[in-house]
This record gives sequence, structure tokens and C-alpha cells, in this order.
Amino acid sequence: MSPVERTSPLADPRPYTLEGRPYFQGFDPGAVPSPCYVVDRAALRWNLEVLRDIGDQSGASVLLALKAFALPQVFPLFREYLDGACASGIYEARLARHEFASPPAGKLPDGRSLRPCTVHTFNPAYRDEDLKELLETSDHLIFNSLDQWVARRDLCLGAAETRPLTFGLRVNPECSLGRVAIYDPCAPGSRLGITARELERQRQSHSRQGINPLEGISELHFHTLCEDSAEALEETLEALEERFGELLRNPAITSLNMGGGHHITKPDYNRALLKELITRIRRRYEVEVLLEPGEAAVIHTGILVSTVLDLPQNDTALAIMDTSATAHMPDTLEMPYRAEVWGSTQGGEYRYRLGGQTCLAGDVIGDYSFSSPLQRGDRLVFDDMSHYTMVKTTSFNGMPLPAIALWDSADQTLEVVRLPRYEDFRARLG
Repeated sequence: MSPVERTSPLADPRPYTLEGRPYFQGFDPGAVPSPCYVVDRAALRWNLEVLRDIGDQSGASVLLALKAFALPQVFPLFREYLDGACASGIYEARLARHEFASPPAGKLPDGRSLRPCTVHTFNPAYRDEDLKELLETSDHLIFNSLDQWVARRDLCLGAAETRPLTFGLRVNPECSLGRVAIYDPCAPGSRLGITARELERQRQSHSRQGINPLEGISELHFHTLCEDSAEALEETLEALEERFGELLRNPAITSLNMGGGHHITKPDYNRALLKELITRIRRRYEVEVLLEPGEAAVIHTGILVSTVLDLPQNDTALAIMDTSATAHMPDTLEMPYRAEVWGSTQGGEYRYRLGGQTCLAGDVIGDYSFSSPLQRGDRLVFDDMSHYTMVKTTSFNGMPLPAIALWDSADQTLEVVRLPRYEDFRARLG
């Protein structure tokens, strides 16, 4: 397979497929504004076909976690493959209802069926005014405690008399597999999901008042993984069954949402085991199973194109970019994450510290080496920038948001779908 031909000063030497998926074949970083997020539709299709196969073979429903990726321009593509979207608050739920779930199920132009679509929402605690809106935009609403559910139950069940609604409870199986504490929902003191011990305490408290706190709950939800394997899911399910098996066997519980964090589209992920685990749980407890991948849906589908603005020196060679770690790539500062840069090499002769334009002294993307010196005006490409990037961008320091473009390796088409606007910055604070 021939390597990609690029017109950028620093060509990426990899072949045009990455881990099996098409990946920016023939793309020219100089063809888009800078800075610019670019998403490859062909790579998205590859990931979505893998996820659809998991759903078809195992019987699970597969949702997109909007917290990881929420680009409306490609929602029609996602609708062809997935069963819905999950939201974390009123705006994501509104986006899911009005942008993702629309149009309703029907026929695509090529005759294939458009899948029915449902909206699933979880939040650690709901404000009354938000809950009223969520009861209109969501199909499944997940609560974080029995106390909160009992306090809102009358409102919820009243809304369910006018439209189909399902209510669930997020549980914490206390199976801590996370490698980074900030992303571990099972870490000690976690506010996400009710533990078996706290579930029993709250249940008994309400029972003494003559209340069945589980009345109206038909779904259990857990989300404990982060970039994890099917083997990690298997370990989590063992902990879940140990702590919540009795509740799962309750005939009132008809579905189990296994959350996200499954690295399903990575080449070394054990997809056969995942299908086996889903099938086993479905049969053992007679429940519907749902998955809500975020990163797995869009991993290795996007890049961030940036330009070298200046090359000063201060004990080390510096490269100031027209992008920013704090405004455009916050994961580089929030957790041990290092973005790959096309054309960078281990042990290259020319080493630079890449940084952004903001006033934050720590706005540093990282140190990178290259086989040839950088020049002002060079385009650098930061790899794997679809998930948890566009959804986290800010306009701190008045930094314009990056443009957004869509590339398609299948037909070599490019479309710029969004340019930075002053109005986006101005409207944030009134």
C-alpha cells in the first residue's frame, strides 16, 4: 500500500490506512484554514461499521456518547449505524433530540432503513427546571440515587403518562480499573453511581416510611471504564453481579446500560469476548443491553491542523503555534496525554517545545523532535483529535475557536463546515 502524498512540509510517513481504517488518504493540510479540526468521514464509517457489527451480532443497542463527540454535520452518518445518543445535561439532550434523532426512522435515499433513535440522559443531580425539559427531550432518564428518584418520581411518572419514558439508576460496582484517578468513576469517594451499601441504606430509609423506592425503576446503568478492554468489562461484570445480582434478577429491571469506555474499535480489542459477555448477560437476566461508546466511535478519525508562527529561543528551541493546549487541546494539561504530531520522530536532530498563543505560562503542548528544522509558516498536524477536543474547546484569552472541516478519503472531497466567529466569543458572557 503506497504512502500518503502530502504537500505539507512535514509529511506523515504512515500508509493511508491506520489500524485498518482509511485515514486522510491524499489530504493536504495546506487546503484548510489554520487552526482547523478535520474529520475523515471514511474513517468514521469504518468505526461505525465495527460498532454496528457488535450490535447486530450481540443484540445490544449502541449509542453515541455526545460528551466525547457532538458534531451535528455528521449526525446523519451516525444515524445510519447507531441506535441513539446519550446526553449529560439539558443542552446535549436537546441536541440529541432535535439534531441527532431527527429525522425519525424511515428509508434512506439508497433504500436502506434509517434506524429508530432514542435519547438517554444521565446527570449526577437534576435541577427541577432542567428535569422538566429533560422529560420532554429524553426517552431514558437515569438517576444517581434512590433519594433523588423518590423526590422526583411523581413528576417523572406523570410525564410517562403522556409519552414513553424509561427511568433507571446508575450503580457503582466498586471495581476500580482506571489508570488515571480523574477518570475513574469507581475511585474512593466517587460521586458517580450509588454503591450497593448506600443503595441498601437509602432503600431501608424509604421502606420505613412505607415507600418502595425502586418503584418505576426499570433500568440499571454503570459506567466504570476508560479506554479499557473487554477483559476489563468482564471483571467489572463480575463485581456488578456480586453486588447487584439480586437487583438484576428483579423482573422489573428490563435493561442494563454498560456505559462507555470500551475501546471497541482498537485493533487489539477482544470483540469476540465483548459479544459473548453481552449475550451472556442478556440471557442470564433477560434484559436489553446498551453500550454508549464515545471515543470508540471516533478514535483515529480526526486531526488538528496548526501553523508555526514563531521560533524563538530560551535555553531550548521554541515553536509558537496558532493553536493552544489550554484552549484547544485541554487533555494535554488535564491528564497524562501526549498528542502525536505527523512527521515528528524519536531522537530527531531538531527538538522544539510547542506552545500556544495564550498568556498561560503552562500553555505547552509538549516537546517534539523532527528530522529537519521547522520554518515559520509550516503546517503541523496533531493526530487523533476528534474525541474530547472539539467538545472541550474554549475561547480563553480571546483565542478564536478552530475552524472545522470534513474530509472523505473515499472520494477525496473536502468541506469547511465552520469558521471561527467573534460572535462565539462575545456571546459567552452576555
